[in-house]
Amino acid sequence: MQKPTEANFVGTTTSQTHSSSLSPCLTPGDKHDRRLLANVHPPDWVNPIPDGRYNLVVIGGGSAGLVAAAGAAGLGAKVALVEKHLLGGDCLNVGCVPSKSLIRSARVFGDLALASDLGVMVPDAVTLDFGVVMERVRGLRAEISEHDSAQRFADLGVDIFLGEGRFIGPEQIEVAGQVLDFKKALIATGSRPMRLPIQGLEQVGYLTNESIFELRELPRRLAVIGAGPIGAELAQAFRRFGSELILFDMMPRVLGREDQQAAAIIQQTFRDEGIVMALGSRINQVLLTERGRVIQYAVDGARKEVVVDAILVAAGRTPNVESLNLEAAGVTYHDKGIIVDDGLCSANPNIFAAGDVALKHQFTHMADATARIVLQNALFPGPRKKLSDLVVPWSTYTDPEVAHVGIDPQEAEEAGPAVETFVQAMADVDRGRTDGETGGFVKIHVRRGSDQILGATIVARHAGEMINELTLAMATGTGLKKLAGVIHPYPTQSEAIKKVADQYNRTRLTPRVKSIFRHWLAWRR
Repeated sequence: MQKPTEANFVGTTTSQTHSSSLSPCLTPGDKHDRRLLANVHPPDWVNPIPDGRYNLVVIGGGSAGLVAAAGAAGLGAKVALVEKHLLGGDCLNVGCVPSKSLIRSARVFGDLALASDLGVMVPDAVTLDFGVVMERVRGLRAEISEHDSAQRFADLGVDIFLGEGRFIGPEQIEVAGQVLDFKKALIATGSRPMRLPIQGLEQVGYLTNESIFELRELPRRLAVIGAGPIGAELAQAFRRFGSELILFDMMPRVLGREDQQAAAIIQQTFRDEGIVMALGSRINQVLLTERGRVIQYAVDGARKEVVVDAILVAAGRTPNVESLNLEAAGVTYHDKGIIVDDGLCSANPNIFAAGDVALKHQFTHMADATARIVLQNALFPGPRKKLSDLVVPWSTYTDPEVAHVGIDPQEAEEAGPAVETFVQAMADVDRGRTDGETGGFVKIHVRRGSDQILGATIVARHAGEMINELTLAMATGTGLKKLAGVIHPYPTQSEAIKKVADQYNRTRLTPRVKSIFRHWLAWRR
């Protein structure tokens, strides 16, 4: 197995820099990449001439920026959208779309490993064509890019400016030599992979989510630094493809933000699938040798080293604020991003921020939701929408998936007696048994003395789909008592939610209530 092409590695060539997004020159530059660029950064694109003052200027053409621009234009506003690199942002180009396409292929291998348990005998000769997998990823990305294309948004009435935008005053933005005057502006420039202060890492070179989807050959030995959602998802996928995989994290467990019971299930799954985990570890140095990339690290007081062909860094994000000249606009920020109030307004009352550049919850759906808050607060009079009113779910697309909404386990534990928790194991749900997917659970936290749902965690094959029912319940104030009366098709794994609701209802049958009911039945006889 050859080592991955060096051009894919940050830190080893002058062609790769730590910019805020991809260069318009994609690798391998095949028909799919050409189709993608034709949509999201057309090589022959000519910026329009600014025509007066804009109602809204958006800097950043990722999820938040596109939603805001399309929404404002649909309302009849005069809108300009500025994008430095690729429209669609991380989600389309180097995030959700390519990663979930890759994970779908990896999931097939996960199913094949368990096929014999279901009576299906798979030949030993089943192999992976990594080139075909990656071509499918690029093809799907190019196909979906139609929705985010420059021409589509121009047809919606948005003036598209390709180039680096920077503030030159509290109501002016400069891009490609032209000045855009605005009444309101939205900063939606997103984030990029964090650079880690590990000795030798920059010189040795590494992959990030911005370069890993350009790989053309499967790394035989891969190290993943960071066991959060991105690292966990890609570690499992590449292990299933056949890479020897070691997963590093300073935390003592994977998915450190998630429910401890949920993380334990994923950790055991990784162990069963052959992922080596160096958790609670500290990487001291990385060296490039004839044997490969040597990672020297310490764990539990012992010094160790491992040799790999490639390193994927998936440990944290950095907001893209440096080139915006925010001081000229009177916008304040810190190392976590732009400082905004509950209505997503910055220190400049005419400038808002949404998505990764301002929020701790860095999800595509959060970018979408906060862009809609900005539309209301920037363009309409009356009551302001609030960030704090949002009920935010998220899902990590490991296999099984881990989905969460509302208060987290630590918050539930700190609340103590004020919170009551109900758990339903998937092993006791009929569809979980028939599917052979018994390792997960549904856990719901309620306010003690009521059926008000405060939060939930689900571990299941399709937890990301199942969490929506509980998110809707929380957003509408629907409690467990009403969920117990909702008919769920049998057999489905989501029946676990109804079983939790039934558990709650049984707690309402106190000894006193049972006694009263028995006397009433006796009287009825």
